[in-house]
Amino acid sequence: MILTLLEIILLSALAFCLIIQLYFVLFVHLKLANATIEEVPLSARKPISIIICARNEIKNLQQYLSLVLDQQYPEFEVVVVNDRSWDGTEEFLEAWEKEHSNLKVVKILDNEKFIAGKKFAVTMGIKAAKHDWLVFTDADCMPASANWLMDMQQPEDENTDIVLGYSPYLKRRGLLNALIRFETFFTAVNYLGFALKGMPYMGVGRNMAYKKSLFFKSKGFAAHMHIPSGDDDLFVNAHANRYNTEIRLNQDSHVWSEPNRTWGGYLKQKKRHFGAGKLYKSKHKFILSLQIIFQFLFYGFFVGCMFLSREAQYAAGGILLLSIMIRCFVYPKLLKRLNYSDLRWWFPILDILLFLFLSLNGFLAMFGKKKVSWK
Repeated sequence: MILTLLEIILLSALAFCLIIQLYFVLFVHLKLANATIEEVPLSARKPISIIICARNEIKNLQQYLSLVLDQQYPEFEVVVVNDRSWDGTEEFLEAWEKEHSNLKVVKILDNEKFIAGKKFAVTMGIKAAKHDWLVFTDADCMPASANWLMDMQQPEDENTDIVLGYSPYLKRRGLLNALIRFETFFTAVNYLGFALKGMPYMGVGRNMAYKKSLFFKSKGFAAHMHIPSGDDDLFVNAHANRYNTEIRLNQDSHVWSEPNRTWGGYLKQKKRHFGAGKLYKSKHKFILSLQIIFQFLFYGFFVGCMFLSREAQYAAGGILLLSIMIRCFVYPKLLKRLNYSDLRWWFPILDILLFLFLSLNGFLAMFGKKKVSWK
């Protein structure tokens, strides 16, 4: 087989992109796939405050709040912050607060002097919490079991300030749902895998925990209060390290969430996340950008090879097939571990679709309107 210089350059570039991709697959994601999942502790050590922020969440609170209040944990409180709701949330919470001694409601009123957002609501909830160990979730979230708190409690190691949990989305019909769940899967594989390697860079507010003392010692969200997102990932990015952060993988500690039902809602959500990512630490932005750029280049070089000779096309196809085979070795186990087993046969196709969608969304986010609210 004789190849031209251009074909050799393109195939070499394609192979190099594969090597970079394999670093993430084999040295980050595979580490998570092989990690030992510890059993949920049988006893509780310290009291817990759960923080939930709600803005017009009456239906979700009616459906899921009881599952949070009924956790099998000896001493905990649930602090629900009602952020200027007008859909009946206030009346519902007032009635439930009278019936549940461990429910505390914090009410935020409209104030023309400032624009309140989720970070303000979270801060009010933290101030109202009476315990040092804080567990965070959202109004539209459902704990996988009554042992959720038992696994998200403060670890025995007093040096642990942050615990990162996992929150999959519920399965619904349609391509959008499959895409959302697949994107959530890869986001979780990344942040949990890097945390295992000693480089935690984000967490999700639907299921995470940290110390109240850490929040106030680090001045809360002061460094990024000017943007609407980042109450979860930016706080973790700024304060998590290899010594003070742990992860939880046991399925009892998962928290299920309702996914977006519309493309517009999903685009809005990803736009908020895109804005927060700009404020990550430089080393985190570098390695995450490297991951995205070489994925883009991999597909770009592959498409370029399709316009060359048949020999070059066969060689490029072989490199693509090798990439798929290696990922087929790693990701089905991870999909099962993270409650997305039904996607294992579709991941090569979803991988390409997700990449195209997020590339388009990133482009639109750079030129779209800057103002984005949390609700």
